[in-house]
Amino acid sequence: MAARTKAGIKKETIQLMKSLGVYKPEYDPLIEIYAELREQYTILTKKFAESGYQYEVETAQGGTKKAPIVATLESLRKDILAYADRLCLNPKTIDGITVENKKQSVLAAALRQLE
Repeated sequence: MAARTKAGIKKETIQLMKSLGVYKPEYDPLIEIYAELREQYTILTKKFAESGYQYEVETAQGGTKKAPIVATLESLRKDILAYADRLCLNPKTIDGITVENKKQSVLAAALRQLE
């Protein structure tokens, strides 16, 4: 099961980024925000489910409008997707980047010394 706390989500995100070869410590502030957004999304999704998925509320004029929790969840989804893009955590963005390979073959190292 995926991590549900901010600390767990942050740890999971860093591990995933390392496995993809895109993690750098400079991304930690973005990872913090991303983890917080995901934690908030998890909490609000649980509350939304507990409310019976009440997606509309009555207005003072007697009509209905989108429930505030629905609008908040929609906003969080967009923000999470934007941060996931920046952190290269989805197929769309990972395909468009070049991962720097730190390991160098013996032949490449020898050729570099000849330059």
